[in-house]
Amino acid sequence: MQRGTFQLMKSVNKSIVLNKIRTNEPISRAQIAKDTKLTPPTVSSIVRELIEQDLVMESTLGESLGGRKPTMLLVNKNGFYVIGIDAGPKTIKCILSNLSGQIQNQVKVLIDSTGELTNEKFLALVKDAIQEILKEVDNRQKILGIGMAMHGVVDIETGTSLVAPILQLRNIPIKEELEKEFNMEVHIENDARAMALGESWFSEYGNVSDMVAVNLGSGVGAGVIIDGKLYHGSADLAGEIGHMTIDMHGDDCECGNRGCLETFASAPSIVKHANKRMPNKNIQSSKEVYELAVQGDQDCVDLLQQTGEALGIGLINLIHTLNPETIIIGGGVSKAEKFILQPVQDTIQKRGLTKEAKETSVVISEVGDNATILGAVALLLEKLFDPR
Repeated sequence: MQRGTFQLMKSVNKSIVLNKIRTNEPISRAQIAKDTKLTPPTVSSIVRELIEQDLVMESTLGESLGGRKPTMLLVNKNGFYVIGIDAGPKTIKCILSNLSGQIQNQVKVLIDSTGELTNEKFLALVKDAIQEILKEVDNRQKILGIGMAMHGVVDIETGTSLVAPILQLRNIPIKEELEKEFNMEVHIENDARAMALGESWFSEYGNVSDMVAVNLGSGVGAGVIIDGKLYHGSADLAGEIGHMTIDMHGDDCECGNRGCLETFASAPSIVKHANKRMPNKNIQSSKEVYELAVQGDQDCVDLLQQTGEALGIGLINLIHTLNPETIIIGGGVSKAEKFILQPVQDTIQKRGLTKEAKETSVVISEVGDNATILGAVALLLEKLFDPR
């Protein structure tokens, strides 16, 4: 879909009606009018337009309340599609998703870390991944746009990657370059915040208004949802919990400080601590630590449990600061749930200030590896469905 066309599809009342259908489908026109306080003629007019635009479809007749059976409405999930991108430190994953988050096609491009990576080379890889997805698309007008999750610090207004520390890149004009190349609506977000949005839109925990999603991977980050919306802070730094100090005399962190949560709970830190503790094993990945723990290696069990305890300290700080209803833990390290989740919960129980703080729900992501890339998709869906 060409830039500008996407915005023409939107209006406040249209988004209100569309989101009502999404969250309550199947639903009748009369029920929409009752719930939204819009007049029945207004609802009928908007629904007619949404059907003409292929955003909404009519379903089977509903139950009669004394008169004619109402026709029910559903979002036409295959009416439009979104390209989602998860630009991690090692790979660029690109998908085509329908409006309900069902993945239609996907490609993965490796980021070559052997040579010198530049902004131009990185952008070329992203463009190549999108072009591969577009080869399978018959009608580009059915693509709402492109959403991208990027690690590091992102300026969401300009769509610029300000700092991508693991890639050692700065000031990548992602939005500008992709809009120029593909003439589509493009939205960029930090990967941890995108993960939170993905959980908010596509997991069973997404119906809470206040939650935090924590991404444990090559680094540690979080996305904060307040009143159903992503919270960015005054300078787009909200959620950088990986650089919360846990031990002021701890290990050096890549950010220049010492004892950050990231030095305890990220995948590289787990490998570092494992090799320090067990130098004869030459451990290469956090997955290897987990597999050894499953096999009964007590050193690895202890290390993962200590990781959970350190994470619990970080999360209780979040609970005391933000008081979320739910904390969702995702990312590669979360797959060690068997060893880290109980220590996290025990630490919260031990350190929580009040009974309510101790009872904060802490769960492992059910969306799993796709949470971040589906959050990138939701960047476009949010613009379409959310009237705020």
